[in-house]
Amino acid sequence: MGHSSGVWGRGPSADYEKLAERYRPAFRLIQAGAVERELNRKLLHEEIYSLKEKRFGALRIPVEEGGFGASIPELFELLIELSEADSNVTQALRIHFGFVERVLRLPDGDRKRRWLRRIADGAIVGNALTETGGAPVGRYETKLASQGERLRVSGTKFYSTGTLYADWIVVGAESEDGDIVTALIPSTASGVEIADDWEGFGQTLTGSGTTIFRETPVDPGEVYARDTYPKYAAAFAQLVHLSTLAGIARAAASDVSKAIAERRRTYSHAAAGRSSEDPQVLQVAGRVHSHAYAAGAIVLKAAEAVQRACDAQDAEDAAFADRSSVEAEIEAAQAQTVVARLVLEAASALFDALGASATIRSKALDRYWRNARTIASHNPLIYKERIVGDYAVNGTRPAFAWQTGIGATVHTDPTTGDGDARLGPPSSSQGFTPNSNSKES
Repeated sequence: MGHSSGVWGRGPSADYEKLAERYRPAFRLIQAGAVERELNRKLLHEEIYSLKEKRFGALRIPVEEGGFGASIPELFELLIELSEADSNVTQALRIHFGFVERVLRLPDGDRKRRWLRRIADGAIVGNALTETGGAPVGRYETKLASQGERLRVSGTKFYSTGTLYADWIVVGAESEDGDIVTALIPSTASGVEIADDWEGFGQTLTGSGTTIFRETPVDPGEVYARDTYPKYAAAFAQLVHLSTLAGIARAAASDVSKAIAERRRTYSHAAAGRSSEDPQVLQVAGRVHSHAYAAGAIVLKAAEAVQRACDAQDAEDAAFADRSSVEAEIEAAQAQTVVARLVLEAASALFDALGASATIRSKALDRYWRNARTIASHNPLIYKERIVGDYAVNGTRPAFAWQTGIGATVHTDPTTGDGDARLGPPSSSQGFTPNSNSKES
């Protein structure tokens, strides 16, 4: 894509190019309209639909079930390519791919077959997990309650990323028994109101606004307990963010190379008559490309750990499965602390090569830093660094679940890494919903 695709390395498998070529024409069209959408706040309905037609959301569904059987590293490399085209699109699909992993880990039965078929047919799943109300950490103000013979959900969610474009919504709620559950609800169900009111300065087109449920009916067969999340779910969700960041860096690298090659004006004190021959300017371009390369390489290395954790879920050796999950979580955290900084530096450094004219709004080059800063603000880096350090120094297990809320202390069971935000003693039976801590993460 762009003037220079860079040297990003070969795909993660021998079959990757064949898989990627199916989607690259759609990626190119998405990229072509990225600046216009950014400047005019044009939502992603057409772009999401173009991927839906190609059943992009079925990448991880097995071939025998109508999908493409992509590995986790193959998926994340494709998400990097998509993010190079427009990082908004990848983030809008983030919860979808997380839910697909959940479906893949369900026990065989009607529920699993039903969802495999829906996803293979193109259904897209959005998100209504995080709240901004007064619930304690690990709890929800949104309630799932019986009303006659029916279940209904009521509550308000924010950071509902992707829901504007989705066929189904994953809704986090508290049941009448006090359990934390998720319900799958059609986006067209009665009592659902979806607002495009996300006001963040980055990732503006992801539909990360408010979703309100007013006594919305819920099929009892579409209510899921927390233990249906795979143990590697949090690491997987984090790597979607990191893939998005790596794609932003690639796009910034491509744009800075193109702009330097085309630039005619220079400075009286420059090191050459043209920017394309100026060794200092070329050094900046090289730095941006190198940061983009490193970011992508780190993401794919961490993706290998998540794939191992996924594969280990079926292992008879429980200790091996557990160790694989711990390693995936730590590798994802290590990757996060480095990738975010690499990409933010790359998105800022490009202006050193291009000067003040690069700040013209119509070029929208500022979107790379704004988008990267917004994504990097999820799941705060300071906590991930502490978690990595505590594991390295003390062997402390990472938590496998994260969430925000008010006024509760989160206890983590050192034997499981599961969190319990209820006031009182730790409980290994109370893990809370992964990936709901800040924004939709």
